[in-house]
Amino acid sequence: QVQLGESGGGLVQAGGSLRLSCAVFRRTTSDYVMGWFRQTPGKEREFVAAISGSGISTYYADSAKGRFTISRGNAKNTVYLQMSSLKPEDTAVYYCAAGTRGVATQSGRYDYWGRGTQVTVSS
Repeated sequence: QVQLGESGGGLVQAGGSLRLSCAVFRRTTSDYVMGWFRQTPGKEREFVAAISGSGISTYYADSAKGRFTISRGNAKNTVYLQMSSLKPEDTAVYYCAAGTRGVATQSGRYDYWGRGTQVTVSS
């Protein structure tokens, strides 16, 4: 069983930056594909970014390219999402996810989820 815990959300003005962290608590040493998703009320959970188990490959939604960066901590038990040039439309609850079935943009491909952290971008 893998437990995930997000932190780093908050209120920021448009154009500002935030760094989200996801702490990974696990009892196995298997590497996981890690992803970040976001969700606003009434909408489906949306893919933001993902990173392979090795940390070598990264993938981004078009909305995140050039502004967000996903990375792993050196000990591989923390994943970060550095967000810059934030826009009001980035406002959402951001979720961290872990999976073992390869990098994917579909939420159903991930097995474990955190509880989310709220990001609010004011105009």
